[in-house]
Amino acid sequence: MLELYLSKPGDLELREVQSTPPLKDDEVKVKLIYGGICGSDIGVYKGKINHASYPIRPGHELLGTIIETGKDAKYEVGKRIVVQPNSFCGECDLCVKGKTNICRHKQSLGINTNGGFSEEFTISSKYVLPIPDEMSDERAVLIEPFAVIVHAFKKINITKDTSVAIIGCGTEGMLAVALATYLGARVTAIDISQTKLDKASSFGVARTAHPQDIKDETFDVVIEAAGVKQSVEQAVQIASPGGSVVLVGLAPEANFPVAQVVRKELNIHGTIIYNFPSDFLQTLEYLMQDNFNVEPIISEIIHFTDYQRAYEAAISGQYGKIILNFKEEHNQ
Repeated sequence: MLELYLSKPGDLELREVQSTPPLKDDEVKVKLIYGGICGSDIGVYKGKINHASYPIRPGHELLGTIIETGKDAKYEVGKRIVVQPNSFCGECDLCVKGKTNICRHKQSLGINTNGGFSEEFTISSKYVLPIPDEMSDERAVLIEPFAVIVHAFKKINITKDTSVAIIGCGTEGMLAVALATYLGARVTAIDISQTKLDKASSFGVARTAHPQDIKDETFDVVIEAAGVKQSVEQAVQIASPGGSVVLVGLAPEANFPVAQVVRKELNIHGTIIYNFPSDFLQTLEYLMQDNFNVEPIISEIIHFTDYQRAYEAAISGQYGKIILNFKEEHNQ
């Protein structure tokens, strides 16, 4: 079978490997349908994630079909599933408190353990979720990245006419735009890229703006999804007194005006990935709604054998989500 293989930063290849090893009792073998290229995949490719391991097979946004099961696996052959790509032990103090997203022993597919950009891969059935037959592949492949935003939104209260600023209109920012708009918020999408702002407009947001366009305005909720120092600092600056800032992006550092945070009594929330299966199930509920608009999120679906072009498009930052297609070429 074929898999993508990253021997070291910048050295990505498509190679032939032997079929997967025999299944453990709780495992399933999955034939991949789609794999989304995520910002962390790009970070591993560029060597910018400190806890990444090499060599490694990338990929963690995974949609596939079960083609074989171990004797104790939960699901049947033929079931279409998505993958929860971050392991949790279920036994540490954080897992016991229900915070499996920050398990002390967490490992992440495609970062420090082999991912799923392969024609077939195996995984414990503990980490897969079946998808309703009526959901399209194109919506289903967004479940994992969208669950990040669904989890983040549980930290705040967004209702009709809540003023929400979303800084950074990459995939996660755009998914935040989609959800905030769906919930009835008055959304302002902020980015340095006019191309991304134009895409944000397709969600029916109240306004798009470049960072310098936001002067003396403040917002009930600010979602920071750019992951850069300037965006974090602006998020704190433009949050209304008593408002909330949700940090989704992974900026290495930023300068906080502590007195301003205190005087405005701001609520600052860090948020990372999701809890499984609860956040995935909530994500499924949103995506099953016909009037929930996520169509603009995916920019292009590219066959995995053309992986170089796919990665170049993802790295450029000029597109929305780039999806690798692992279906048989004659079925495209």
